[in-house]
Amino acid sequence: MRPSLSDYTFVARGKVRELYAIDDETLLVVASDRISAFDHVLSTPIPDKGRILTAMSFFFFDALDVPNHLAGPADDPRIPAEAVGRSMVVKRLDMFPVECVARGYLTGSGLLDYQDTGAVCGIALPKGLVESSRLPEPIYTPATKADIGEHDENIDFDSTVKLVGVESAQALKDATLSIYSRASEIAEAKGIILADTKFEFGRGSNGEPVLADEVLTPDSSRYWPKDEYAEGRTQPSFDKQIVRNWLTGPESGWDRKSDAPPPPLPQDVIDRTRARYIEAYEQISGLKFADWI
Repeated sequence: MRPSLSDYTFVARGKVRELYAIDDETLLVVASDRISAFDHVLSTPIPDKGRILTAMSFFFFDALDVPNHLAGPADDPRIPAEAVGRSMVVKRLDMFPVECVARGYLTGSGLLDYQDTGAVCGIALPKGLVESSRLPEPIYTPATKADIGEHDENIDFDSTVKLVGVESAQALKDATLSIYSRASEIAEAKGIILADTKFEFGRGSNGEPVLADEVLTPDSSRYWPKDEYAEGRTQPSFDKQIVRNWLTGPESGWDRKSDAPPPPLPQDVIDRTRARYIEAYEQISGLKFADWI
């Protein structure tokens, strides 16, 4: 008989995930259907989103030959019945206080940084780059971890050294770029560009980075259809760009600069976002979401 969530000690709640203590060595990470945008957690959930993120994470944890935090399979008997399919049993780790970001293309906050300074996180880039330009080579652009409602702040490598020490800073950079390179190959073989992504790492027994949290999901990554890619414009996307576009468009009536929370999402935006997340999972993994546990 499976346990219930009430059998475990609640530890923390993030924008999307909740954390429970199983015992002294393992935790239960439960992905909800909550969706966030512009540092707000929206009042409208996306059905099945937590299951899709979990399925994608399990796929990539299996596909990537790197140490990770998993401590059991997707159907681990320690997962409560109400959380099967949206949960991971993971090792307790001392987490590095850094969001580890890899960028292969110029967009988002990286583009804004470049337009202001000609660089991203202190890394000088060639002149003349535009929205969605492919970078000469992927770059490592770390950020601080922000509390809910706050915004992650991009930092340079030297700032990472001050946070974690030079050896760990270099190890995080190397791991981030290596994993990004491998994941990009996997996605591109399925006709999808991995424009950028964000990783979190914990410390292994010898201090080495251990891949943790979610990995390479549409929440933590920008995925673009390869056959629709065109430099100089915003790309169609396999992530929550549908939600961002509606919130910043005239139909929502929401002023991003105001203190007001975002309005509830209309049903068509909910449906299109759910379908786009599923499409990303199925195209990259080659698996059917309907077959996920």
